[in-house]
This record gives sequence, C-alpha cells and structure tokens, in this order.
Amino acid sequence: MRKRRSTTIVIGIVLGLGALVTAFPFAWMVFGSVKPRSESVAYPPKVLPQQPTLEYFRQLFEELDFGRYLLNTVTVVVIGMAGVLVMAMAGYGFAKFRFRGREPLFFLVLVTMMIPVQVTMVPTYLILNGLGLTNTLLGIALPGLVSGFSVFLFRQFMSTIPAELLEAARIDGAGEARIFLRVVLPLSRPILAVQAVLAFIAGWNSFLWPLIVADDERLYTLSVGVSLLNRQIATNPSLQMAAATLMVVPILAVFAVLQRFVVQGFTMSGLK
Repeated sequence: MRKRRSTTIVIGIVLGLGALVTAFPFAWMVFGSVKPRSESVAYPPKVLPQQPTLEYFRQLFEELDFGRYLLNTVTVVVIGMAGVLVMAMAGYGFAKFRFRGREPLFFLVLVTMMIPVQVTMVPTYLILNGLGLTNTLLGIALPGLVSGFSVFLFRQFMSTIPAELLEAARIDGAGEARIFLRVVLPLSRPILAVQAVLAFIAGWNSFLWPLIVADDERLYTLSVGVSLLNRQIATNPSLQMAAATLMVVPILAVFAVLQRFVVQGFTMSGLK
C-alpha cells in the first residue's frame, strides 16, 4: 500500500510538471499581452508584467479594425453551428433508418474523411463563384457547414439510442420530426457538445479559406487579421500577444465549459 501511494505521488508530480511546462507558453502569451512594449523587449525577460496595461487591446479594436474581424468570425461560427443540426439529422438517418443505398452512401461519407481539404478548394471556389457567393461571409462559412467526420460521430452515438424508445414515441402518435427534436436531440447532448466545440474551433480558426474567398479586407476573420498584423507590425511583441490572446482565450473558455460533455460524447460514440 505504501509503495502504491508513493508511485501515485511520483506520477502526480510528473504530470503536474508536465502541465506547467505545457501551460507556460499560454501564460507567457497572456502576460505578454498586458506588458508595456518596454517590458516585452527587455532583457532578461520577465514573466509577470511590472506595469500591466490594456492599451494594446484598445489599439486592436480602435485602430486596427479587429472589432470587424471579430464580428466576421462570430458570424462564420454561428452559420457553422447551423450545420450541427444538419449533421445530426444525417447521423440519425444513417443510424436508425433502413433504406436502399444506405451502406454505399455512408461509405461515401467516410471516403470524404480521406480527402485533404486542399484538394477540394478549387472546385469549391468555382461552385461558390458560380453562385455569386465569393467575397461574402456566407461563402466563407458554407464549405465548413457539413463534415463527414461529424456525420460519422453522430451516427456512432445515435446507434446507441434504444430503438424501443423511438417505437414507443411512434405508437404515442409522435411524428418523425417531433421524435428527432423531443427524443433524439435531448439524449444526444454529449455528442452535440462535441460537435459544437468542433464547429466553433473550425469556424474560429478558419484562415486559408477566408484568405482565398475574401478579396475585401473588411471580410477577413480574426486568424487572417492576426497574420496581417504579424507582417505589418513586427516590432511590437505586446500587440502581437494581445491579438493571439484574443484568438486563443475564447476557444479555451468554450472547451472548459463543455469539457465534461466532450469527454462523455467521445466515450459514448465508441472512439478511444
């Protein structure tokens, strides 16, 4: 028993040190975002700011148009969230309905997971250009609306919902739409949380596609804005750290809030 307790303590210490090492760059970024420029370029560097300031966050929004970039990014994320419902319906159909061609169709969904995104960018651009959706926020968001991986996750999770429960709802007179909204979706909250996090991350971090589709700088997302900032202002580390913090902190906040559901969703979907 004593040996086991000692082993547990050693493992805890090692994991704690690993967590500190992993979190240090994030802490450096956050502390660097509130340092005056004189402190950010000082040598030897100091982790904690001596005279913290929010000046660079103000500069991002008032002088560098990051408010518009933030609004564009939030719009792309909101449109992407609508795709979660579409993918949930597709996963439910593959999991609980029997129809001709179901297996070949699901195989095609799985095949899309093996195709690099870069391969489909040119045909996707040509399609959106033909529809007149290039240089629009809708054109930026549409390609990320549906994902084969997400449909697969929904299908795996919804396969675990008892068919008897759905049959009981049908016997009570519920239609398919009502069963999906009132029975299936409430039972699928863990996987919905997983997909919400994945959709949020995909929309929030979108960089290459907005850069290709948007000719107007007013349609750029935050990631594109941070990239432009790094090229335009290369001598102010504090300003760059403020922009990076604005990019990273919302993702961590969303994941922290939904972490329990995310772990549960991946576990119950059969992924290890």
